[in-house]
Amino acid sequence: MALRTSTMWKLLGLAGVVGVAATGAITLRNERRRRDYSPDEIRSVLHERYARAVAAQDGTEEVPLRQVPVSPTTRIRRLMRRIRNRL
Repeated sequence: MALRTSTMWKLLGLAGVVGVAATGAITLRNERRRRDYSPDEIRSVLHERYARAVAAQDGTEEVPLRQVPVSPTTRIRRLMRRIRNRL
């Protein structure tokens, strides 16, 4: 049984809508995972990875890292984010 042209276009449109919805769901899931970490946590993880990479390249066991101070602007942003999330 052959499909009519209009039926094929409807099916193609429906497949496109389903594809866009699936892509949006995956993007949203990834965004939630990304937002679970604060910028300072991400920065510390990146510093640790860098230290491990440098240590592996130099043949040493560990590279000491210095603590990055938190700026007042970052503290204000965190506070505002907490307030917005509670609303």
